[in-house]
Amino acid sequence: MPATSPTESVAHEALNQEALDAMRGGAKGPSFAPPQRSLLGEILDWMLAPLFLLWPMSVAITYVVAQNIANVPYDGTLAQTLHTLSRHIHAQDGRAVLRLNDSIRDVLHPGETDSIFWLIQGSHGEVLGGDSSLPLPPDLGPPQPGTVLYTENTLRGFDVRLAYTWVDLHIPQTQPVFLVVAETMEKRTELANDIIKGVIIPQFIVLPVAVLLVWFGLSRGVAPLNALQQRLRARRPDDLSPIDEGAAPSEIAPLVGAMNELLDRLSANVQAQKRFVADAAHQLKTPLAGLRTQAELALRDASPDEMQASLRQLIMGSERATRLVNQLLLLARAENPHSAGLTSTDLDTIAHEQTLQWVPQALNLNTDLGFEGAHGPLLIAGNDILLAELLNNLIDNALRYTPSGGHITVRVRRSTKHAILEVEDSGPGIATEERERVFDRFYRVLGTQAEGSGLGLAIVREISQKHHAQVHILEGTSHSDLSGTCIRVQFPLYESNESPLLTL
Repeated sequence: MPATSPTESVAHEALNQEALDAMRGGAKGPSFAPPQRSLLGEILDWMLAPLFLLWPMSVAITYVVAQNIANVPYDGTLAQTLHTLSRHIHAQDGRAVLRLNDSIRDVLHPGETDSIFWLIQGSHGEVLGGDSSLPLPPDLGPPQPGTVLYTENTLRGFDVRLAYTWVDLHIPQTQPVFLVVAETMEKRTELANDIIKGVIIPQFIVLPVAVLLVWFGLSRGVAPLNALQQRLRARRPDDLSPIDEGAAPSEIAPLVGAMNELLDRLSANVQAQKRFVADAAHQLKTPLAGLRTQAELALRDASPDEMQASLRQLIMGSERATRLVNQLLLLARAENPHSAGLTSTDLDTIAHEQTLQWVPQALNLNTDLGFEGAHGPLLIAGNDILLAELLNNLIDNALRYTPSGGHITVRVRRSTKHAILEVEDSGPGIATEERERVFDRFYRVLGTQAEGSGLGLAIVREISQKHHAQVHILEGTSHSDLSGTCIRVQFPLYESNESPLLTL
């Protein structure tokens, strides 16, 4: 069974990871999606819920106010009755006497429902007149002549309102005369109920109308959102042009601006994908055409030697096409922000293991491949598979451009804030004006004779960005007459107080 190359294994891992991501996405399904909420409904809830909560409080307050309003005229009547009775109390032979004429007695009607009940007690507690069963206030306190006080009590099963005062006849060594009048609460309750009905019943009409007006006003207020939705639905699927912010209200202008930024990014991604597919198709066209030509040559009547040469060319062409496809898969995975998680990873160990795998190929090319480690663990937040592919592309690129007898050094070291990975070769170097362009897909330096797809450094850049690392191209240390190249990748050091798993 043929050995699997590091590139092929990573490509298989990329396909497996994509399949797992698709399965996980399908497993979630719409059942895990949060329920869709209505903006109009939420605004109505926040506006109407306090209204319906405050309405019972308003009814209670209205009832209390109505009771107080109803008490005012009837309490005035009780006070007037006390004043009338007090004018008929006189002092005679050192004691208090009550003198009522028939007209006053007819008005009082003691003992009848909804009538005024009264009681007058002399200085020694004797009853001068009135209903002796009328209850007295529970706490009379000291006499307060001229002051009318009010309280409530029960008389023969009826709730009554009491008004009481004292009359000082200025009789030596005697207490003031105590007067109390009472009235049943039916009339007061009826008046309070009429007041409440006059206030509450209109609210039953006004409240639904207010709710309808609020709903209508909010519906008109969110109409621009509906218009924006209709404009978006009417767009063609390929229309990624910006939305007119001037046609939207100022409150949703930031939302429209954010949507325009998203459309700009989507447009850039779509254009990049189109360019990528076009470039990939162009690059695959050449090896596939070569394979077809060699296959046609092999089918002709040719000598065994010519057939063997054609078959060897077929194998070499298929290997180049396989490597190109694998690199395209790796580049697609490196660009996927959800393809893998970053965990605490020892950069020194990964670099040492991957360098050892390239030693046999370096010996076949008569190239000195060396490794300079960090002399201990060098932790970064990384993904083992992607970091291995990054280093494989750097070493492969160096082997392709370093002439026979050259030197390549893989170096890992620590700085104050970074973990540094360097791959230095003794090749022809890269001109300063082309050091940015070599990271573009399928770009190759003019005049280069080495074979390659032009994707290696593009993969390095994508993986570096995924690890929040920076890539620099420097002049290499001179090992020969050539200038050499040193590609440096600076990773942030892993902090122990960070989350152990960083998913990007």
